[in-house]
Amino acid sequence: MHNAGYRIERLTEERLPDLTRLHEAVYQKNITPDFFKRKYNTAFTGVMYVGFLAYDGNRPAAFYGVIPCFIDCKGEKVLAAQSADTMTHPNHRGKGLFIELAELTYQLCRNEGIRTLFGFPNQNSLPGFVNKLDWQIGGNMECFIIPVKTLPLQKLADKFPFLKNLYNGFVKRRLKPYLSPRNGIRNSVIDEGYAGVKRDPDYVDYKTNYTNSFTIKVDTTLVWFKINDGLFIGDIDLALNDLDKIIPQLQKIAGKLGLQKIIFQADKRTVLYMLLKNHAQPIPSFPTIIKNLGADLPVHKMAFTFADIDIF
Repeated sequence: MHNAGYRIERLTEERLPDLTRLHEAVYQKNITPDFFKRKYNTAFTGVMYVGFLAYDGNRPAAFYGVIPCFIDCKGEKVLAAQSADTMTHPNHRGKGLFIELAELTYQLCRNEGIRTLFGFPNQNSLPGFVNKLDWQIGGNMECFIIPVKTLPLQKLADKFPFLKNLYNGFVKRRLKPYLSPRNGIRNSVIDEGYAGVKRDPDYVDYKTNYTNSFTIKVDTTLVWFKINDGLFIGDIDLALNDLDKIIPQLQKIAGKLGLQKIIFQADKRTVLYMLLKNHAQPIPSFPTIIKNLGADLPVHKMAFTFADIDIF
């Protein structure tokens, strides 16, 4: 396909190196050569490489892609996808490539049987999704930061690359007494009656293949988190009366790992949000948005946790 001098091609395994090249040009940051191969290999859903690249000659100019998964809606398994990477090379911005690639991707989703889309845009990209691409706002996430008094070991490891492997080994040793036999936990929003990402073993295997996370057991409570300038909680399997007891233990664990804060992201409609308000002030974070492609899931009945986002 061609558009205004650009050649537009569907993402394939052979074109993944072009996606890596574009990412490095846009963000000035190197990633592992196989990162996007692991991220867009969603074979467990039956659909892979859902997105489009725009080329200027042989040079990648822009990309838009979504990541298929399943939504659990009262026991019904709905093929869905998360709006994920959107990037345009600085030399090709302002030429309508984002909208063009997005619309092509949505039509591809319909052809592949994907029935609903969800995403987590920042404030800069939100107007484009809502006003130009007909997305709806389903909910709002807010951030809670709980401080931890400790030495900033993780920050030092990030600052000095030669310490990185030493720190990773240190983390594994410190977490060993707490580690759960398998990674990932059941989606807490589903237990509250919302439609949410179905985290069966296939999904968790896929997710943990391209991002590094840990699942620990604190007393009887499972906590799924990753480390990135703090202890980022993806989700927590929480009884209503447990949080007051769990947070001090999480602070202790974070302290052992040299992490100076614990970060939660919670949908304002959930029980976790209400409980967290007793421990920290909420900070507005980002909306969750939904685009219906035929599933007719009520927007207000879908919810997500930080573990559902592609950066977790």
